[in-house]
Amino acid sequence: MNSCVLMVKVISNPELRYTQEQVEIAQMLVEFQGGKPEDPPSTLKVVGWRNLATQIKETCHEGDRLIIEGRLSMTTFDRPEGFKEKRAELVASHVYSLDGDANTLTSHTPSSNVVSMDSFKSTPTPSTSYQTESYELTAPVPNTKASDTTGEDFDTIPF
Repeated sequence: MNSCVLMVKVISNPELRYTQEQVEIAQMLVEFQGGKPEDPPSTLKVVGWRNLATQIKETCHEGDRLIIEGRLSMTTFDRPEGFKEKRAELVASHVYSLDGDANTLTSHTPSSNVVSMDSFKSTPTPSTSYQTESYELTAPVPNTKASDTTGEDFDTIPF
């Protein structure tokens, strides 16, 4: 499964373009820290499609900190020097802002298990009280009588 989640800093403002079929596509450059503190930051192109592309263009700016979830893709293209070059890019499926309002960005596929922050801002309503009945729980009592002690073995397994 190809899945990637990165905490990044935007280093170039997003550009919004359209395909020949008028599908929105946004791209921007981001950087993220390497595996070790002494490693220099890595740069990666992030691509968003359709509604997410529009949201990226409207809400992301140079210097913003984001968490981006998506899949890694390799792009091959011809260089003017006469050789082919491969570059990795992150095709975003979800973008979350680490700066400011938590509801700044949403994804094009809303999660069913996410609760709006507005629901926590409202005043709580008094809860309804319920009367409960008291039940006595009884467990079955094991038979404590001695079992048949005739010595006869009824087990058909020979060991």
